[in-house]
Amino acid sequence: MRCYVFPGQGTQKKRMGRGLFERFPDLRARADRLLGYSIEELCLENPERRLSETVYAQPAIYVVNALHWSAAREDLPPADFFAGHSLGEYSALFAAGAFDFDTGLTLVRRRAELMSQVTGGAMAAVVGVSEQVVEETLKRHDATGVVIANHNAPEQFVLSGSREELARIKPVFEKVEGVRGFVPVRVSGPFHAPAMAPAADRFRDLLASVDVGGLRTPVISNVTGRPFGPDAREVRELLAEQIVKPVRWTDCIRYLRAAGVSAFTELGESKVLTSLIDRITTAQETGPDPRRDLIERIKREILQPEIGDEALGFDDDASFRQLGLNSIIYVRLARRAGTVLGVPIKPDIIFQHRSCAALADHLLTCDDIARAVAPDTPAAVPEPPPAPLREYQDERVTALLRECASGTLGVDRTIEAIRALA
Repeated sequence: MRCYVFPGQGTQKKRMGRGLFERFPDLRARADRLLGYSIEELCLENPERRLSETVYAQPAIYVVNALHWSAAREDLPPADFFAGHSLGEYSALFAAGAFDFDTGLTLVRRRAELMSQVTGGAMAAVVGVSEQVVEETLKRHDATGVVIANHNAPEQFVLSGSREELARIKPVFEKVEGVRGFVPVRVSGPFHAPAMAPAADRFRDLLASVDVGGLRTPVISNVTGRPFGPDAREVRELLAEQIVKPVRWTDCIRYLRAAGVSAFTELGESKVLTSLIDRITTAQETGPDPRRDLIERIKREILQPEIGDEALGFDDDASFRQLGLNSIIYVRLARRAGTVLGVPIKPDIIFQHRSCAALADHLLTCDDIARAVAPDTPAAVPEPPPAPLREYQDERVTALLRECASGTLGVDRTIEAIRALA
């Protein structure tokens, strides 16, 4: 199967779209009419270096991506999937028929205006280390205002935050073992971060008035790493959330690979996504990631059957409490987890480890489960068997203690029952 992917902001450059404006004059004219300036002049000549400004860069990239898509429709075989990185997602949705060219450009122009109004922030790429190392480094150095905005590849993450904080932690990351670069990204604000919430809220109001049609071809959402559903409201909400939520590009590509995609074609002016896809694919082929795989299984095979598709986009570290689960659901989740993993799991385990990541981390410490999800995991050194229960004269107390030791009865309930016998 084949997937066409569209790049986003940061890939803009002078003379982009060269040769395509003449080929598709109708798109050029429609863009000029909507934008109020010559898109061809902007892209080919970059007057006053305007392509470095978000309000010009985003519409320009969207238009040039549309030109490349128009050429692909004539020159290349049809796609089975579409995906786009950040801004590129609008190009993917346009290609899939969610909206027409004019509607997409109107949305992109307004998105660019709103995002450019959030000032004082920046973004930088960290290359060479895992997500865990990045998160631990941020936490250790109290960089609370900096978040991972893009999960671009297994060892490439883009940070978003204030200019001051990114400048402060730059030398910190450059000293971390394994880091091969701390590179500023060509954007004008802290995109895909909580600071963009005002822009997302205002953009949501515009999206509410936009007609979103059914997708002719599946499109992968940056927010969830899964295909957009058929509900237009979901498409609108995910587009609004995308402004403040991280781009989970690695998850997108892993999903596509698992779905059977073997050919990726980047449509646009760069090969940035092609390089990232190669790195993601290589990392998958060189070795599995048991933790990542288990988190995905928890979402897809345990949570989703109980709460629906909301589980697929649920943040790895977010508490299950946000889903409004009750004790009955925890019991059902435990039963389903036991069935999926083939190992008995008590409801207390789900209740005590209330996020997908925390639950996965705990389950991977359990020998039987670790071997089930990662057969190469070495067995843990067995602990010495517990001392036998001392036989008490009161057989009722002994029976209660045995039920507690076997896990049938909780500690608190056991204490209460013993006290009731006194």
